[in-house]
Amino acid sequence: MKTKKDDAFSFAETIAVLAIMLILTAGVGFSAAGYVQKARRLSAESQIEVYRLALQSYYLDCGSYPSDEQGLAALWEKPLLYPVPAGWRGPYVDREIQKDPWGKPFIYSSRKNRNLPFTILSLGSDGLEGGSGDAEDIVSWK
Repeated sequence: MKTKKDDAFSFAETIAVLAIMLILTAGVGFSAAGYVQKARRLSAESQIEVYRLALQSYYLDCGSYPSDEQGLAALWEKPLLYPVPAGWRGPYVDREIQKDPWGKPFIYSSRKNRNLPFTILSLGSDGLEGGSGDAEDIVSWK
């Protein structure tokens, strides 16, 4: 004959099940966090590539790249700052210039660096120059 006590879980069994569920959930959470950082990095690389191609189109129309003061915003709106490009036929991007996946602006420079006509970079998750891993800078020349 069964008693009512045999049909229920004991407190220790319930705690053991909860502990196992917590461990499994934590493992999934840590794995997901790694994928989120990887997705942010890939998104930044993709955005930089879009801006790089748009700058090439800008150059073909205007004969020069935007100045540092005009920045990437010149891809969306005709610059009002000198030198105002006469051949501007933009916008050269589908939407206003976005911030990087960490919420910071992309850095654009028209000064020759590495023998390239311009550079675009995101400072990564830490927002500081240099770094490694998730904090590594994402640059247009790599």
